[in-house]
Amino acid sequence: MEWRFIKYGKKTSYLAGEYELEAKDVYAKIWYDKENRQIGKRGKLARMIYMTNIGTIPEESFVNVIVSTGDRKGEKVGVIDEAFLERMKKGDVFVLGGHKYQFLYTRGMNVYVNASVKRPPTIPSWFSEMLPLSFDSALSIQKFRKIMEEKLKKESAEEIKEFIKDYLHCSEKVASAIYNYFYEQYEYSKIPHEKRLVVEYYKGRKNYVIFHSLYGRRVNDALSRAIAYLTARVGGRDIEIGINDNGFFLAGEKLQIEKALKFLNSENIEEVLKEAIDKTEILNRRFRHCATRSLMILRSYKGKNKSVRRQQMKSHFLLAAVKKISKNFPILKEAKREVLEDLMDIENAKQVLKWIKQGEVKIEKVHTRLPSPFALNLILQGYIDLLKIEDKIEFLKRMHKEHLKEIERKEEI
Repeated sequence: MEWRFIKYGKKTSYLAGEYELEAKDVYAKIWYDKENRQIGKRGKLARMIYMTNIGTIPEESFVNVIVSTGDRKGEKVGVIDEAFLERMKKGDVFVLGGHKYQFLYTRGMNVYVNASVKRPPTIPSWFSEMLPLSFDSALSIQKFRKIMEEKLKKESAEEIKEFIKDYLHCSEKVASAIYNYFYEQYEYSKIPHEKRLVVEYYKGRKNYVIFHSLYGRRVNDALSRAIAYLTARVGGRDIEIGINDNGFFLAGEKLQIEKALKFLNSENIEEVLKEAIDKTEILNRRFRHCATRSLMILRSYKGKNKSVRRQQMKSHFLLAAVKKISKNFPILKEAKREVLEDLMDIENAKQVLKWIKQGEVKIEKVHTRLPSPFALNLILQGYIDLLKIEDKIEFLKRMHKEHLKEIERKEEI
């Protein structure tokens, strides 16, 4: 079987076997005649391989969590899903079965952890199941925040509550709760909105830098990874990242955020992120998905199915091999595109950086003794799995009282 082929690109080059990956059991699937521009299947099993392995939905599986150190070394403590693993980086602390574990490394479909950890969790267990806030919806909320700040400057509490009821079509009780939330943020710190990105500095057990960037989790994922990577390069170590739809934080001993912000822009963020994700679990897993779709890894061969565990092991060796061949290897390039465009939102992250450079969004820094009301949920998210609902409510009540005390003190001054 032959047909005319117009353009000979890198993907065709891979399928024709020009990258010489036979040592990794990756063989040519097609032949190509450059002079006559003709293409056809290669080998008697090419059609069978295609028909039994074609598909775009990746196979997912659970990953075993195994203790790597101490008296419990080798003990399996549970399983997590791959989508949750993708979010983790070395050193992250998570909760499984009511106990804390620190992520060390992976081997195939096994995650090896440290069971003796005193640090609080950095990733909540429900994080991977939350649908991200869309960029457009986030901008609408930012607009509402701007309106609320303007009204807090010149209108009474009752007038603002009436506005909230009409604008959001909510009850009086809900309007009152929203008003109090905004009032405390306004008096205690600053309200971030469509024209202002507040960067809040707070010292707890570590130094926290909280970015009130309400652009949705996908944009915040891109921005936080880029800033954290650049901060680590200029001297920061063991930088902890926390993200949600409303913003993100970086935590560590030495955080030279200013240098990272000065360097990062819409032109270089893509290259920075490609470097930042190069040795992460998220790229490792996405590469496997792309490799199976491109017939680099066969899920089925001669009637025998290959388990996800074996696919991942194969993917590990192939990823190391293609990185040596070229950083623009087509399958690796597609895996990076999936991470930056499907999981993250690189295009809207670039847009945010453009707004900052053009002065449409101004970065304003604040220093707080306690996390501001808008920052509480972000700081607290890692502790959620360890707190009873009653304890969380009591904690929020105490923080509310502390915020009011600080507001009263400022008013007296």
